Amino acid sequence: MIKRRLGNSSLEIGPLVFGGNIFGWTADEPTSFKLLDAFVASGLNLIDTADVYSKWIPGHVGGESETIIGGWLAKRGNRDKVLIATKLGVEMAPGETGLSKAYITRAVERSLKRLQTDYIDLYQAHRDDDKTPMEETLETFAGLIRAGKVRAIGASNFKADRLAEALRVSAAHGLPRYESLQPWYNLYDRFDYEGDLADLCQRENIGVIPYFGLASGFLTGKYRSEKDVEGKARGYRVKGMLNERGFRILKALDTVSADLGATLAQISLAWLMARGVTAPIASATSIDQFKDLLGATTLKLSPDAVKLLTDASANSAPAAAIH
Repeated sequence: MIKRRLGNSSLEIGPLVFGGNIFGWTADEPTSFKLLDAFVASGLNLIDTADVYSKWIPGHVGGESETIIGGWLAKRGNRDKVLIATKLGVEMAPGETGLSKAYITRAVERSLKRLQTDYIDLYQAHRDDDKTPMEETLETFAGLIRAGKVRAIGASNFKADRLAEALRVSAAHGLPRYESLQPWYNLYDRFDYEGDLADLCQRENIGVIPYFGLASGFLTGKYRSEKDVEGKARGYRVKGMLNERGFRILKALDTVSADLGATLAQISLAWLMARGVTAPIASATSIDQFKDLLGATTLKLSPDAVKLLTDASANSAPAAAIH
């Protein structure tokens, strides 16, 4: 499996990242362990999670995903074979949010304990915090790196101007910089990332690991009517994609699929890889689904196929991210 360097960091990652938001949500612990075993056996290595996963589920408090990953690491004894990326900053409880020194210091210890590890490979600001000076945030991250608790830092859901400002602060004060960006980006949701943000990442060699690579399952082709989304865990996200543009995208995916004999999920992820990202994030809730996703790592789209998909997904207004 060919690895790619993440920004200017020392981290080298496979071409596909496993999205851990499903652990403890749509995948229970035994299923999660099987999926993680298959992921490592395939030669891939970066697992992405967040402290807040899966707080949105009734009865959950956050930390469920990290806890399952930590249990798996402890049981398998394979910490040196994987890279763990987690995030902080989304509210976990009243007053437990943001990127202040005080909160980061508490949050990192909680994540380390749940993950049952001494260090986090990629620690990411889950969202921007305009109430805390960037210098304070980055100095705190620098302390964690010096202490050996974090190897590299990244940003998620940052706008271009704020990411650029963070890079300026890092350079001006000799502080670690955000080596990666985790944006909401896929064949359907393109326009928050493309443009200034994509240009900045390319210019500054920021690694890009987009989330929702399959648009909550819409780009797999399994949702083609409102009836298909009824009772589905992510149905509320997919329903809004059942429109003229969404059907145009599915038609283009079907065309490429017929030409290549590849699945829509594989083609959607391969399109992202062809757009210059370091590695897309995708989730699977079964071994069969994971094997399908794995096929994207060896699929090469022709320039004509990339153009067909890009043209079919054009002309859409940006939407607000919820991740």
